[in-house]
Amino acid sequence: MAQEKREIEPTPEIVDVELDVPAEVETSEREGEEEKGLVPFDPLRRYLAEIRRYPLLSREEEHRLAVDYKEFGNVEAAYRLVTANLRLVVMIAREYQRAFSNLLDLIQEGNIGLMEAVKNFDPYRGVRFPSYAVWWIRAYIIRYIMNNWRMVKIGTTQAQRKLFFNLQKEKEKLESEGFAPGPKLLAQRLDVKEGEVVEMEQRLANRDLSTDVPIGDDEERTLLSLLADNKLTPEESLTEKEYQSVLKEKMERFAEALKDKELVIFRERLLTEEPLTLREIGERYGISRERVRQIEERLKKRLKAYLSKEFKDLRETVAGAE
Repeated sequence: MAQEKREIEPTPEIVDVELDVPAEVETSEREGEEEKGLVPFDPLRRYLAEIRRYPLLSREEEHRLAVDYKEFGNVEAAYRLVTANLRLVVMIAREYQRAFSNLLDLIQEGNIGLMEAVKNFDPYRGVRFPSYAVWWIRAYIIRYIMNNWRMVKIGTTQAQRKLFFNLQKEKEKLESEGFAPGPKLLAQRLDVKEGEVVEMEQRLANRDLSTDVPIGDDEERTLLSLLADNKLTPEESLTEKEYQSVLKEKMERFAEALKDKELVIFRERLLTEEPLTLREIGERYGISRERVRQIEERLKKRLKAYLSKEFKDLRETVAGAE
């Protein structure tokens, strides 16, 4: 019996999820039955009452349905897996209600994550579906919060997302322990850079400001009218276009003197937006990655010297013509 448990136990990072419904969810259905038409409609309470109609699944039922969907594409089986775990989404969404007050929006995104979990679940891995689905549900809820917290995204990196959800919590924890929650101490506790803590504090403290907001009594004058215009003037645009044309011509002339490995490295690593790796070029010519790197460095030095000379001659020609 103990051996069987070890086989189906989830990975250390995944914890088993209890599917007990919070007390307020249990009472909501009874309260809903007593309500009459004059009582204001509460969509959240109604939703919580509705999802209780779907029974939970045993381990055996869950596995059978997951296999049925994976092997035969049975949509009804997928539907049962989703509906049986809707309460799991609610429980996870409640954890993020502090960061985003509209619980129904979080539940909606979590449900999308739940459906993605059904699509990608492998019933032969020995992990229960709810334990697997937790990660998809959280991912979709977190992405939604980060995309809708502000008009300008404030959590574009892993460190920023960690700070967004844990900064205030860690501050309160330090204060309860008698420490002043300064940026340095917070950075140490959260394992991020001190500058990232300062930046996130500033982002959370400041509100979004529209550039269309009128300034003063003049409704036609907005903040946008005070911002510098970084667009190139027609003269600057023409100069830039001519420069790019000359540069392209010089690069083509430089390439004419290259062959074999040097030409491939020049075109497939230095000029392209999706360069080949050192390994790919090395395998093509039967040489090591280090050898490819050496050729590339030597090529860069030659290119730099060539362009410096060509553009110096060009500047002197233009100055002489003037």
